[in-house]
Amino acid sequence: MDPSLGASPMSRFAEWGRSHGVGFAVTWLEQEWYKLNPPKVGGKPPSGSLKPKVKGGGSATTSTCPNALPEPATVVSPVSPAQPGEGQWQAAGRLSASCPAIYVTYVRPDAVHTSYVVGIAWMDPKLLSANLYSGSQIPGGGPFTRTAPISPTAAQTLVSAFNAGFRMGDSQAGYYTDGKTIVPLVDGAASVVIYKDGAMGIGQWGRDQTMTAGVVSVRQNLHLIVDGGAAVPGLNVNDNRLWGATLGGSAYVWRSGIGQTANGALVYVGGPGLSITDLADLLVRAGALRGMELDINTDWVNYSYYAPSVGQPASAANGSELLSTMTGGPGRYFDASWARDFFTMSARYPANGSESSTTTTTTTSKKASGAKRAG
Repeated sequence: MDPSLGASPMSRFAEWGRSHGVGFAVTWLEQEWYKLNPPKVGGKPPSGSLKPKVKGGGSATTSTCPNALPEPATVVSPVSPAQPGEGQWQAAGRLSASCPAIYVTYVRPDAVHTSYVVGIAWMDPKLLSANLYSGSQIPGGGPFTRTAPISPTAAQTLVSAFNAGFRMGDSQAGYYTDGKTIVPLVDGAASVVIYKDGAMGIGQWGRDQTMTAGVVSVRQNLHLIVDGGAAVPGLNVNDNRLWGATLGGSAYVWRSGIGQTANGALVYVGGPGLSITDLADLLVRAGALRGMELDINTDWVNYSYYAPSVGQPASAANGSELLSTMTGGPGRYFDASWARDFFTMSARYPANGSESSTTTTTTTSKKASGAKRAG
């Protein structure tokens, strides 16, 4: 099976059809399917889905984290009243300097589609370093220094991996890595920029980030959907021309996005039943100052985190997906044939032998916004 076509039969057929000149037939079939299977309105999410048990993370209440960012505030759900556990953070994944470097939480996407659950991951750049990996096919022109699969050496510090943006022909933007411009960068485009020190910046190219000697990679995708801590004006729920061709033309599909808060933290949002305006709203609720859409549709939205025993490499066996309903599994990033580019976050500080990254915890919700993590 060609991995660029996705995991589900519907996705494989759609991708194959559009690349073989029968996209009109694919679109018609998708539209008919969505007429029979529209996004569900109302209802309740599955029991436990807003406060699931997560792997790793240790205990945020006993870790001493002098270099860590303050813990983020609880995310206010778009749906009132909030359900138990909704919007409350849990530490997850491998530790860095004995500290939780990733927190996850779950909310419903809007007040209409209340049976769906969306995942949010918060990442501390003081404890994590970022990389951009090319896939076997996207962006093309490789292989590069970092190309799928994740190497055994990189797996020793891997904490999370997640999808990048659209196929280059659909991104309306560019790609730079290994000192090479693979696809010309576009002024004004929403950009994920990675620097030599492992820092990641999210912003508008030419305004928030520009090419410097410290830039390692630039992955652009469309335009910002969050700017100045608010959704940008003019977001149109039904504009699939700008915000991506969705299965059957539905506005409410699997989407993902990434944003950066005022203090530099990174937030990833991904899940089902999301319109472009919902995605922007959730990025803002998670504290994003600037934010952008990443990939969309069922097969391509995937955030995986890893909780190996101390000293052991990350792998599919100790990986978990942010949402259990995400497709592809945490092993896709260790597959040499994986076609699409992706980001990784790795622990900046090696395990010291005393920290445990395998403890399952459900009691690490944030105590106070702005408080340093300390024992």
